[in-house]
Amino acid sequence: MHTYIKGELVEITPTQAVIENNGIGYELQISLQTFTEIQSLRDVMLYIHHHLREDVELWYGFASKDERNIFRMLIEVNGIGPNTARMMLSSMSSAEIRTAILTGDVNRIKSIKGIGIKTAQRVIIDLKDKIAKSEDSTPTTILLPDNNSTHLQEALSALVMLGFAKAAADKVLKAVYKENPQYSLEELIKFSLKRL
Repeated sequence: MHTYIKGELVEITPTQAVIENNGIGYELQISLQTFTEIQSLRDVMLYIHHHLREDVELWYGFASKDERNIFRMLIEVNGIGPNTARMMLSSMSSAEIRTAILTGDVNRIKSIKGIGIKTAQRVIIDLKDKIAKSEDSTPTTILLPDNNSTHLQEALSALVMLGFAKAAADKVLKAVYKENPQYSLEELIKFSLKRL
């Protein structure tokens, strides 16, 4: 089992990172939370989770062990796959997910795209005890510089890669941008996710 990868960050988008290690470029699926922590770095170390299905092999990368632990707990819940777990970690921080589960905040979890009330309840029931026993660790958040049109394009690309229709994502992004043109890339995506 692979635990982490260290290397040079050669490409990054809000949903994917390519890390070169010994002349090989590894493509990792990442959350918005990981993106904000590593996007300005050259050399990185990401904790990894290998997901293998009959039709695809994917690697997921995380800036912290805590985020990977939350991801692994989430995918154990019936009805939550890796993409949904990544969506959850892009919509809320690990600490926010942990708090929502511990406090039984169904509405907070249900506010994430693709999570209905039954799934939100199942997440709380299945993970409350596990979360309570796990070690608490709060990741830091790094904000991006002032927004510009590149951020809009990157945010749209990230939302499309997360499974949203391009037209709908574009409309919501423009509305969010209009409210505050100074939003960081992370904020643009987070606020758009809440409306999609």
